[in-house]
Amino acid sequence: MTAFQGIRPASKRQRGWRQWRRRDATTAYVFTLPTILLLAAFSLGPALYAFFLSGVSWNLLNRMHWVGAANYVTLFHLPLFWTAVKNSVVFAAVVMPVQTVIAMGFAVLMNQHLPARPLYRLAFFFPSISSSAVTSLMFMWIFNKLGLLNGFLGGIGIAGPNWIGNPHFALSAIMILNIWSTSGYFMVVFLAGLQAIPQSMYEAAAIDGASGFKRFLKITVPLLRPSTFFIVVMGLIGTLQMFDQSFIISGGTGGPLNSTLTIALLIYQQIFSYGQVGLGAAATVFLFVLVLGSTILVNRWLGKPIEY
Repeated sequence: MTAFQGIRPASKRQRGWRQWRRRDATTAYVFTLPTILLLAAFSLGPALYAFFLSGVSWNLLNRMHWVGAANYVTLFHLPLFWTAVKNSVVFAAVVMPVQTVIAMGFAVLMNQHLPARPLYRLAFFFPSISSSAVTSLMFMWIFNKLGLLNGFLGGIGIAGPNWIGNPHFALSAIMILNIWSTSGYFMVVFLAGLQAIPQSMYEAAAIDGASGFKRFLKITVPLLRPSTFFIVVMGLIGTLQMFDQSFIISGGTGGPLNSTLTIALLIYQQIFSYGQVGLGAAATVFLFVLVLGSTILVNRWLGKPIEY
């Protein structure tokens, strides 16, 4: 018997199935091709161009000169860079957990049978659809030395500080603003996850005598892991890339005393204020690596599939 005698040719049904799969895959690629081209043109292309710019010396006016890793060396010896990194990491480490916990609490509350529940949901979600510029200006008036917050504190005999003019409180004021403006959106994500949990699991746990708090810890929190993973990743990306609120409140300076300077704001300053395109691109690459590394760590922690 030859080596080929034991190989049975594919049946007509199998060949038809393979041809159908190929046609189906071709159709799918044809329909997704416009999206792929748009992503390549407006996401992948600029990202690769930023990697290239991180190795050149260019001020937007003269000719480019390749300097290799010199921009990274200069950037890592820049004191303002490490100040921006510290502010961004502290901002993310505080805002992301707090907004996640608040969003989960709101979602659990809004999942109950409360009177006027749609009105409460709208009130919690409304800050998420408001303009960032408008909410930043509003909070500037609230946290001003003569603003609403200090007026309230003065009414109870407490002299409040100049929140956005004091380097010890300015970043905290932006944290409060960011938490207020994002918790409502993440509440909706958690609410969708809560409504996907089978009610039979809560009923079975109640029959076994589990308290409401124990049902929350043993059922709700574990089964919300996909929603939590999405919220933590999006929260990390958003907080590490925070720019607009710091820019508006500090007037683009990152002040007072660089206390609100973030990596994204430093990138803007290096490129558009100082004309250091290479340094700005190098900081962009560093921010990309920081976000990517954080996302990988979160994926190892929360990215595992859930089991009912």
